[in-house]
Amino acid sequence: MNGTTRFVNAAYLDDLWEGDLLDVEVDGEQVLLAHLDGGEIKAYQGMCPHQEVLLADGAWDPDSNVLICAGHRWEFDLATGKGLNPTGCQLYEFAVRVVSDEIRVGIPDDGERHHNRFQT
Repeated sequence: MNGTTRFVNAAYLDDLWEGDLLDVEVDGEQVLLAHLDGGEIKAYQGMCPHQEVLLADGAWDPDSNVLICAGHRWEFDLATGKGLNPTGCQLYEFAVRVVSDEIRVGIPDDGERHHNRFQT
Protein backbone atom coordinates (compact mmCIF):
# COMPACT_ATOMS: atom_id res chain seq x y z
CA MET A 1 0.00 0.00 0.00
CA ASN A 2 1.56 3.22 -1.12
CA GLY A 3 -1.24 5.67 -0.45
CA THR A 4 -1.32 7.15 -3.95
CA THR A 5 -4.39 7.93 -6.01
CA ARG A 6 -4.71 7.34 -9.75
CA PHE A 7 -7.05 9.65 -11.65
CA VAL A 8 -8.85 7.66 -14.33
CA ASN A 9 -11.07 9.03 -17.10
CA ALA A 10 -14.62 8.01 -16.13
CA ALA A 11 -16.75 10.04 -18.57
CA TYR A 12 -16.87 13.19 -20.64
CA LEU A 13 -18.69 16.38 -19.72
CA ASP A 14 -21.03 15.83 -22.68
CA ASP A 15 -22.12 12.55 -21.01
CA LEU A 16 -23.15 14.22 -17.74
CA TRP A 17 -25.24 17.37 -17.97
CA GLU A 18 -25.90 19.52 -14.91
CA GLY A 19 -28.70 17.87 -12.91
CA ASP A 20 -27.89 14.35 -14.21
CA LEU A 21 -26.58 11.12 -12.73
CA LEU A 22 -24.36 8.61 -14.48
CA ASP A 23 -23.36 5.09 -13.47
CA VAL A 24 -19.83 4.13 -14.55
CA GLU A 25 -17.28 1.46 -13.78
CA VAL A 26 -13.79 2.78 -13.09
CA ASP A 27 -10.98 0.26 -12.58
CA GLY A 28 -13.41 -2.31 -11.18
CA GLU A 29 -15.20 0.20 -8.92
CA GLN A 30 -18.92 0.91 -9.43
CA VAL A 31 -19.12 4.72 -9.32
CA LEU A 32 -22.07 7.12 -9.32
CA LEU A 33 -21.34 10.50 -10.89
CA ALA A 34 -23.64 13.39 -9.97
CA HIS A 35 -23.49 16.79 -11.67
CA LEU A 36 -24.93 19.10 -9.03
CA ASP A 37 -26.73 22.34 -9.79
CA GLY A 38 -24.06 25.03 -9.95
CA GLY A 39 -21.59 22.79 -11.74
CA GLU A 40 -19.86 20.69 -9.06
CA ILE A 41 -19.36 17.03 -9.97
CA LYS A 42 -19.36 14.41 -7.22
CA ALA A 43 -18.34 10.75 -7.39
CA TYR A 44 -19.65 8.21 -4.88
CA GLN A 45 -19.81 4.46 -4.55
CA GLY A 46 -22.35 3.27 -7.10
CA MET A 47 -24.08 0.72 -4.88
CA CYS A 48 -26.36 1.44 -1.94
CA PRO A 49 -24.69 0.71 1.42
CA HIS A 50 -27.83 -1.19 2.46
CA GLN A 51 -28.20 -4.05 -0.01
CA GLU A 52 -25.99 -3.04 -2.94
CA VAL A 53 -28.78 -1.81 -5.23
CA LEU A 54 -27.49 0.37 -8.08
CA LEU A 55 -27.92 3.98 -6.89
CA ALA A 56 -28.23 5.34 -10.44
CA ASP A 57 -31.57 3.50 -10.67
CA GLY A 58 -32.96 5.67 -7.88
CA ALA A 59 -34.88 8.94 -8.06
CA TRP A 60 -32.81 12.11 -7.72
CA ASP A 61 -34.08 15.63 -7.14
CA PRO A 62 -31.25 17.93 -8.25
CA ASP A 63 -32.93 20.91 -6.55
CA SER A 64 -32.60 19.34 -3.09
CA ASN A 65 -29.70 16.96 -3.95
CA VAL A 66 -31.69 14.08 -2.42
CA LEU A 67 -31.33 10.66 -4.03
CA ILE A 68 -33.84 7.96 -3.09
CA CYS A 69 -32.55 4.41 -3.64
CA ALA A 70 -34.86 2.26 -5.77
CA GLY A 71 -34.34 -0.76 -3.49
CA HIS A 72 -35.77 0.26 -0.12
CA ARG A 73 -36.13 4.03 -0.50
CA TRP A 74 -33.07 4.96 1.55
CA GLU A 75 -32.24 8.65 1.08
CA PHE A 76 -28.86 10.29 0.52
CA ASP A 77 -27.70 13.89 0.16
CA LEU A 78 -25.52 13.90 -2.97
CA ALA A 79 -23.89 17.19 -1.95
CA THR A 80 -22.28 15.43 1.05
CA GLY A 81 -22.88 11.68 0.61
CA LYS A 82 -24.58 11.52 4.03
CA GLY A 83 -27.52 9.24 4.67
CA LEU A 84 -30.70 11.15 5.46
CA ASN A 85 -33.01 8.20 6.03
CA PRO A 86 -31.65 6.35 7.84
CA THR A 87 -29.08 8.65 9.33
CA GLY A 88 -25.67 7.33 10.30
CA CYS A 89 -24.62 5.97 6.91
CA GLN A 90 -22.21 7.60 4.48
CA LEU A 91 -21.47 6.98 0.81
CA TYR A 92 -17.81 6.50 -0.02
CA GLU A 93 -16.67 9.59 -1.94
CA PHE A 94 -14.03 9.50 -4.65
CA ALA A 95 -11.97 12.54 -5.60
CA VAL A 96 -12.94 14.17 -8.92
CA ARG A 97 -10.93 16.27 -11.36
CA VAL A 98 -12.22 17.81 -14.57
CA VAL A 99 -9.44 18.09 -17.13
CA SER A 100 -10.48 19.68 -20.41
CA ASP A 101 -13.67 17.73 -21.24
CA GLU A 102 -12.80 14.63 -19.18
CA ILE A 103 -14.26 13.73 -15.79
CA ARG A 104 -11.52 11.87 -13.93
CA VAL A 105 -12.18 9.87 -10.78
CA GLY A 106 -9.46 9.27 -8.19
CA ILE A 107 -9.02 5.59 -7.38
CA PRO A 108 -6.83 4.97 -4.31
CA ASP A 109 -3.97 2.53 -4.98
CA ASP A 110 -4.47 0.62 -1.75
CA GLY A 111 -5.84 -2.72 -2.99
CA GLU A 112 -9.14 -2.19 -1.14
CA ARG A 113 -12.72 -2.10 -2.37
CA HIS A 114 -14.10 1.41 -1.86
CA HIS A 115 -17.64 0.81 -0.74
CA ASN A 116 -19.16 1.64 2.64
CA ARG A 117 -21.71 -0.75 4.08
CA PHE A 118 -24.30 0.16 6.69
CA GLN A 119 -24.62 -2.29 9.55
CA THR A 120 -28.17 -2.48 10.87
